[in-house]
Amino acid sequence: MTTFADKPDYSLYSNAFGYLRQPLDFKPLESDADVVVLGLPFDMATTGRSGGRMGPGAIRQASVNLAWEETRWPWDFKLSDHLKMVDAGDLVYDCGDSADFTQRVEDFATAIVGSGKAMLSFGGDHFVTLPLLRAHYKKHGKMALLHFDAHTDTYSQGSKYDHGTMFFHAPNEGIIDAAHSIQIGIRTEYDKSSHLFKVIDAATANDLTADEIVAQIKQRVGDMPLYVTFDIDCLDPAFAPGTGTPVCGGLTSDKAMKIIRGLRGMNVVGMDVVEVAPAYDSAEITALAGATLGLEMLHVWASANKK
Repeated sequence: MTTFADKPDYSLYSNAFGYLRQPLDFKPLESDADVVVLGLPFDMATTGRSGGRMGPGAIRQASVNLAWEETRWPWDFKLSDHLKMVDAGDLVYDCGDSADFTQRVEDFATAIVGSGKAMLSFGGDHFVTLPLLRAHYKKHGKMALLHFDAHTDTYSQGSKYDHGTMFFHAPNEGIIDAAHSIQIGIRTEYDKSSHLFKVIDAATANDLTADEIVAQIKQRVGDMPLYVTFDIDCLDPAFAPGTGTPVCGGLTSDKAMKIIRGLRGMNVVGMDVVEVAPAYDSAEITALAGATLGLEMLHVWASANKK
């Protein structure tokens, strides 16, 4: 029998793991990883129920249930054969300081993306996507945005740090091209007369097939660099109760996964899953949905960047 003294590998004995049971790596720039996972424990921009800062930990915990499957159904390749990934843990920032958080996210992501690595980020409330987009823009230029959500997050009112204003600011800053961007699952109020994004609202999305939705996404985005952001409240509360602003009438987790899988071959340059708030969850189903959507995104990225 192999003993600890024979093989002192802490990863074999510790229960402190990162996403998909990967060991944590706090020096990701020095790694040979293709993708860096980053947790963003921030919920000071939320307008609903707080608690999203606990989302990254809950997603990591739930991801243990996904780690055993080497070739994930229905994909036809083993992810680890084509993608090296490290989990850099959660971003550290001055507690209560939104400006400090915003700058540290942008600086960290700028370094990671600038080194040629991709990122999968877990929030945190949806505000975290704005500094992530700013960092990705420095590497990839103006991007298309695929945005899954119950809310458009294009509202101009509110404070500088508000999880409902990111996609008002991002087009105005020239970071994303709204004419090539699309929002899926919207089912709350917005000004249609001035809205720049194409919208497939939740009622329509629920009536369309996943393939029909993917066809509209591809037509809209074309070959632009694509950033994918998934607010977990895009899903119906039956599939994701653990979130700050749940809205009935959303997508099923099955349809969401089918749409994500349909992005295979697109130029995905950045990914995040946000707004998981485990205090309102039941049996970890929201955290599991977030972890699973992240895994599907990794397969999409790997399929386009196979080595």
